[in-house]
Amino acid sequence: MGMTQTILIVEDEPAIADNIVYALETEGFQVHWRATTVEAQGVLDAQSVHLVVLDVGLPDRSGFDWCRDLRKHSNVPVIFLTARSDEIDRVVGLELGGDDYMAKPFSPRELTARVKAVLRRAAGPSTAAEECAASPIQIDAPRMKVIYFGNALDLSRYEFRMLELLAKRPGRVYTREQLMHLVWEAPEASMERTVDTHIKTLRAKMRVAHPEIDPIVTHRGVGYSLREVW
Repeated sequence: MGMTQTILIVEDEPAIADNIVYALETEGFQVHWRATTVEAQGVLDAQSVHLVVLDVGLPDRSGFDWCRDLRKHSNVPVIFLTARSDEIDRVVGLELGGDDYMAKPFSPRELTARVKAVLRRAAGPSTAAEECAASPIQIDAPRMKVIYFGNALDLSRYEFRMLELLAKRPGRVYTREQLMHLVWEAPEASMERTVDTHIKTLRAKMRVAHPEIDPIVTHRGVGYSLREVW
């Protein structure tokens, strides 16, 4: 990975924190552990951090609330930890700008693997691919307009919302369930087939503008992502 990367763990349960710290330090990361959001903010104010592993249920404040404030001034990647695996928690975490989500109990080795994956996405493409990495998608959210390879796309409301979501984090895989909850106004009335249909029409409109490139990657049995390298 080159230079040593710094991970901030915000977790109030010492046993869990110790396991995470050990697993990450074994992989060569520099790790700081804090039990409250106040202490964690002190670390972020004092130094650069590459990623935050953030518990949702903290003694001084909800991890969700702290992440909401964090996103006002920082794009540092965040992986949420929670004792609950409720779908609504996963959706809230993603909507607040979380990069991944793990429910307790979990394997420290799996968490370490996810930390590495999130850091790779945050770092962007390798130097060899940088020339073709610049996104050809320009999104004007207030006007709900999209320019793709210089062409204006005529998108429906949900096509626009889906592309806007995917474009925020190229390479990040969203399940059909996540897309329904993050894009549709009444997800309980939607079906996963609806997501597939909108992906199909969105992909077709983008291919008209640039036939040589498939902009949306299908992850079979999982969901969809926007391509990272163009």
